[in-house]
Amino acid sequence: MKGEAVVLGEITLPGVRRSVAHARAFLRELLPYDHPVLDDLVTVGSETVCNAVTHTASGQAGGRVTVVLLACGGVYRLEVTDDGAGGARPCLKTENGGESGRGMRIVEALARCWGYRVDGTRTVVWAEFSVAIGR
Repeated sequence: MKGEAVVLGEITLPGVRRSVAHARAFLRELLPYDHPVLDDLVTVGSETVCNAVTHTASGQAGGRVTVVLLACGGVYRLEVTDDGAGGARPCLKTENGGESGRGMRIVEALARCWGYRVDGTRTVVWAEFSVAIGR
């Protein structure tokens, strides 16, 4: 993102499964119900919060997940910050037909681009969506 970003909303949730639904509801409240990127953005938010709770220290006792939505220059940027995974970072897994392991593939398919950055022991996974056309 280039330029100055505006924070549309931010929430910190406990690192428990029910927080995935709270994150979805939070994101749905930030954009109009008929916005062309809303469904993709909510799906990516759901996947990344679920991954944080399942695969990082966020899912341990006292863990937390922070969800932030920013807007800047025709782009929405979703950021999900977890409590870290002992140096492990998000990555695309090879499709193996299993019931799990597809979260970041969904993110890759729906977001214009995605990545992560390290923030101390925490990891911030981000995904961007074009405001005008969704991808």
